[in-house]
Amino acid sequence: MAVDWSPVFISMKTASLSILITFFVGLIVAWGIVKMKNDTIKIVLDGIFTLPIVLPPTVVGFFLLYIFGVRGPVGKFFLEFFAVKIAFSWSATVIAAVVMSFPLMYRSARGAFEQVDANLLDAGRTLGMSEWKIFWKILFANALPGIISGGILAYARGLGEFGATAMLAGNIARQTRTLPMAVYSEVAAGNMGEAFNYVIVIVIISFIAIFIMDYFSLRKEKQWRNN
Repeated sequence: MAVDWSPVFISMKTASLSILITFFVGLIVAWGIVKMKNDTIKIVLDGIFTLPIVLPPTVVGFFLLYIFGVRGPVGKFFLEFFAVKIAFSWSATVIAAVVMSFPLMYRSARGAFEQVDANLLDAGRTLGMSEWKIFWKILFANALPGIISGGILAYARGLGEFGATAMLAGNIARQTRTLPMAVYSEVAAGNMGEAFNYVIVIVIISFIAIFIMDYFSLRKEKQWRNN
């Protein structure tokens, strides 16, 4: 029996689009939190942005289904005005991946930003640089290894997302069946050989992601030692 590779393509497509969204949104949100002066608001927002990583994925999926379902505020709006059904579509897999991977990107970027010497930022302001230029030329450049690590982790998390995806997107063959969903489906059907093939693909991709992340971490560590 030939292996159905559609879950691989769906997962790669979902993870690729979700990391594009998560990467830039995570950077902007992390920068905003770092710059925030009110500690109370900072703690509350940090808790909200981090919550998806500590909640069970099915709980996050429940909230997403409540929001993006056909009777939810966002889902109903898109269905009535654009005739677009979000729940149980490929778009739903992207939404679930973004929400579940966002905390990793956000917290990694925030941690990297907070390690940058504040004197460098002040020096940029003294030289008349705009805040946007300070962000890209100084903050982003110095925090790049941590940001890359966060992006890789977020990509891997989006690729391996299961619980929230199952709740919001379902398990529709050739539409929303991602690699984790395919493994679950094949095991449930007793097709252990097919499930093993999907598992191997996930393990290989995950290992490559960890290898790249460790590579950048070691490079950064060597730079610190040389300096």
